[in-house]
Amino acid sequence: MFLDLIRRRNPALVEQVIELHQNGKLPANTYVVDLDAVEANTRHIAGIAAKFGLKAYAMTKQIGRNASYCKAIMRGGIPKSVAVDMECARATHRAGMGLGHVGHLVQVPRFEADAAAAMHPENWTVFSYEKAIEAGAASAKVGRTQSLLARIVADGDTFYRGHEGGFPADSIVAVADAFDSVAGARFGGIVTFPSQLFDPKSRKVKPTPNLATLQRAAEALAKAGRKDIEINTPGTTSAEILPMLEEAGATQIEPGHGLTGTTPLHATEDLPELPAVIYLSEVSHLIGGEAFCFGGGLYIDPVFPHYQVRAIVSREPTVSDAALAPVNIPAPASIDYYGMIDATGRVKPRIGDSVVFGFRPQAFVTRAYIAGVAGLSTGKPVVETIHDALGRPTNWPM
Repeated sequence: MFLDLIRRRNPALVEQVIELHQNGKLPANTYVVDLDAVEANTRHIAGIAAKFGLKAYAMTKQIGRNASYCKAIMRGGIPKSVAVDMECARATHRAGMGLGHVGHLVQVPRFEADAAAAMHPENWTVFSYEKAIEAGAASAKVGRTQSLLARIVADGDTFYRGHEGGFPADSIVAVADAFDSVAGARFGGIVTFPSQLFDPKSRKVKPTPNLATLQRAAEALAKAGRKDIEINTPGTTSAEILPMLEEAGATQIEPGHGLTGTTPLHATEDLPELPAVIYLSEVSHLIGGEAFCFGGGLYIDPVFPHYQVRAIVSREPTVSDAALAPVNIPAPASIDYYGMIDATGRVKPRIGDSVVFGFRPQAFVTRAYIAGVAGLSTGKPVVETIHDALGRPTNWPM
């Protein structure tokens, strides 16, 4: 989906990654991140967020919480992460980021509450009163009063299957009072997901009903005398939508794909954020008119309708149409040991060729490597890190 965009707007990423791979500097099955572009993208988003008084926390799961990626984000002006789960919290903490938000989308497991509290999260989301008690008790042990965000839900709200959970929005005032009664905790604000989504028909990012639910809950809290309420509004976040969120009353944003220029809106418009990530593979073998390339990270984000996957297949640095070949990848229910490149057309793959894809990644759910590469913008690339999908250093190529 993003390969044509990358070839046009950030061709050095493709060309120099092929050269690094062919020189033995990068392994197959690797998401490669352009750290220079990430830093610039972050700086742009952080600057617009500051203009509108929005706190920004970086979602890093899409790039496997890679330490170099985290550091590029910090240099760009977003010093704290949102941890989608505890592995995310540990990895970004290890990379030196502050913990801006934990517990959303994935609740903190009971026996990991102490570990979460020890990282001093700025915000901690809970879906139930029981989880509020766990968070408060863990925070009290380290001498803190934890700000809790309540995940809220109302009839008609939009949730991905498997993401459901939270407090009835019309009971938010009582929820806030209950949080304030928990030792080690206080009510901090409200959150949902997604508060906005890309609309394929209009090709624009539009609010979901959840955003209106947040607004109604905020109004109820204000009428009850509560001030300085945090309103967290994640979903399809780029600088382009920040004016809309500020107008809706948001106080917190959580850019993820916006940092790598790979939101659905980036696929349809040339936004200021540059595409900054590719997936690198290598031809393994040929049989029956197909060339098989190594898998492990062949992930198609279901946010997009079905499309013909294509890849650059070459040993020479290029973004030429002449190197483009159709690729079939296994269905999501299958293990992606290999992708299958059409070897009957004009591209004649050879064993060892580099294969470059332009996916919208969710690297943390794959078994891919994640490499942070600096210096692509100067033509002097340096591979800073090669981590696994959980943000841990690897010993590749040993």
